[in-house]
Amino acid sequence: MKTLYVTDLDGTLLDADATVSPATSRLLTELTGAGALISVATARTPATVEPLLRDTLTGSDLVVMTGAALWNRISRRYDDLRLLAACDVSTVVDTMAAHGLHLFAYDVRPDGFIEVYHPAPSLSEAEERFVALRRNLQLKHFNLGAPLPEADYGSTVLFFGMGSYERITALAGALRRTTGCYVSYYKDIYLDDVWLIEIFAGGVSKAEGIARLRRLTGAERVVTFGDNLNDIPMLRAADLGVAVGNALPETKAAASVVIGPNTADAVARFIADDFARQ
Repeated sequence: MKTLYVTDLDGTLLDADATVSPATSRLLTELTGAGALISVATARTPATVEPLLRDTLTGSDLVVMTGAALWNRISRRYDDLRLLAACDVSTVVDTMAAHGLHLFAYDVRPDGFIEVYHPAPSLSEAEERFVALRRNLQLKHFNLGAPLPEADYGSTVLFFGMGSYERITALAGALRRTTGCYVSYYKDIYLDDVWLIEIFAGGVSKAEGIARLRRLTGAERVVTFGDNLNDIPMLRAADLGVAVGNALPETKAAASVVIGPNTADAVARFIADDFARQ
């Protein structure tokens, strides 16, 4: 049976240092070479995914930006891209201002390069850390202290922000009432008391992105791996949903199987065992 294995990155495939361990990289590369269909489904953009997977062979297409796009590692282009409606972008900009939150806006150029805009004159500590880890990436450029140009409202793929639980949930509720966007929020696994929010076009999700990838690959069976709240839909939609041992209780409850933690190469080992049985 042709099986597609799709794993989240942070907290799932990545170890405690937010990297792919040498053992996982080696095992996934060997499995892909032997014919296993392995991909990822992540909130990250290709700008950070490609460096993380530099030494790891996978299938050609990856689900990135929470399913807003499929990224082809061979052509280094998007095979599929779902942009926000310009009217929704306008509403998001006005609503986040009314709630006193400043979000990063992601604008996609025709060549796949991403311009990221942030309108605030200064960044929070969490935002500074976020930018510092991504400032010198090849596929992304930050425009700090600069609002998203109105001319780019039609090419915006994502809004991403961080803040307290109270402020993030209030903004999420307002946007769900006033836009057709897909709005997701969840706790940051690296920083205490920081919550994250993502805003995409309606219908976008990791589960929907994996469904597109399933059709593209012709897979008969899908196995997914996750740890956080935004992974729950893809775990439930898969033929087999797998939670890592360090996953949130809600994520474990949504999974069919719970394996070892992300620090033990658990995802790669599970894929190896399952692929051998298939």
